[in-house]
Amino acid sequence: MTADERRASLSLAGIFALRMLGLFLVLPVFALEAARYPGGDDPALVGLAMGIYGLTQAVMQVPLGLASDRIGRKKVIVAGLLVFALGSALAALAGSVHMLVAGRALQGAGAVSAAVTALLADLTRDEVRTKAMALVGISIAAMFALSLMAAPPLTGAIGLSGLFWLTAALALAGVVLVLVATPAEPVQHVDAPRGRLQEVWRHPHLWRLDLGVFVLHAVQMAMWVVVPGLLVQAGLLKAEHWKLYLPAVLVSFVFMGGLFALERRGHLRAVLRGGIALLLLVQLALLLLASRAPGLWTLGVVMFFFFMAFNLIEASQPGLISRLAPAQARGAALGVYNTLQSLGLFAGGALGGWLLKGWGPAAVLSGTSALVALWLLLGWGQHVPALRPPADPPR
Repeated sequence: MTADERRASLSLAGIFALRMLGLFLVLPVFALEAARYPGGDDPALVGLAMGIYGLTQAVMQVPLGLASDRIGRKKVIVAGLLVFALGSALAALAGSVHMLVAGRALQGAGAVSAAVTALLADLTRDEVRTKAMALVGISIAAMFALSLMAAPPLTGAIGLSGLFWLTAALALAGVVLVLVATPAEPVQHVDAPRGRLQEVWRHPHLWRLDLGVFVLHAVQMAMWVVVPGLLVQAGLLKAEHWKLYLPAVLVSFVFMGGLFALERRGHLRAVLRGGIALLLLVQLALLLLASRAPGLWTLGVVMFFFFMAFNLIEASQPGLISRLAPAQARGAALGVYNTLQSLGLFAGGALGGWLLKGWGPAAVLSGTSALVALWLLLGWGQHVPALRPPADPPR
């Protein structure tokens, strides 16, 4: 990477990290803390307050992605972060679960993932883009691990309201980061073509990636309905689950360097196929473990392979979207991609809960296995363009 590419990658990964840390800090404690509010005795309403964020984010990803193609990435990112901060403040001031629903919905309306990812694609060359996207993925995974450790003591000190105020402050810090630390976006000529949604919907090579991100995040959410129970069954207290997750996440990062080497040698298609196949093996292993008393070390190894597969796929696909999509429609393409990601999160949580309630953990893991198997079948023919020859790199 050049100096500007490192600066762009680190600053935009930092924006993702600040935003996701605020979101992740709330999730482990939200259901318990929301029960203290008026209306908190209604599980459906509490569930709506948790899930409404993903729904409004899914609705806004494409419009804000298109807007970033037309008026500029940074303007959309700043506006989205301000909306997210405003939603966090509304949730912090909430006096009932209904107000929490409104605050979470407004948080989701600040959907900047497509604009941030498109700007990162604009500021990096093809041959280093996967590495840049991997930095974003690593920052998100690190914030997830940090939130598991920090959320319980922070909630005890400042409460749910305080967590939302902290989330608002982190979003405002992200605004400062994009204005001060992120390199200027490439200048677009007034008469340059602008992205249209039709270019994305009709593109012959993007649909497999959109399907993939939907399945990946649906499976992830459905898994978390089951995995905590398996860990408790294996003898690990709920407050100590991070002791398994954190090492598994960190060790999986060690293998990311192999991804970059394989991509440079033209083997990205094989990496994607291998990642999906490994994810399928993880689901089948969990299905087998769910029918017996699982050992903690066995679960730790399975979760390590899950995080390795997840990180490989999560790092590869957005960069591939940016290479396949027309340059003037990157924001729109990544908006559709992030919309399917949000819908996957929503569908995975809902489907996992429904299957667990009606038929138990084996039904959940049978469903996730079937989804991944379908993805492997349909995604086998994914087109991967050759890396373009290096031009003069950005300074």
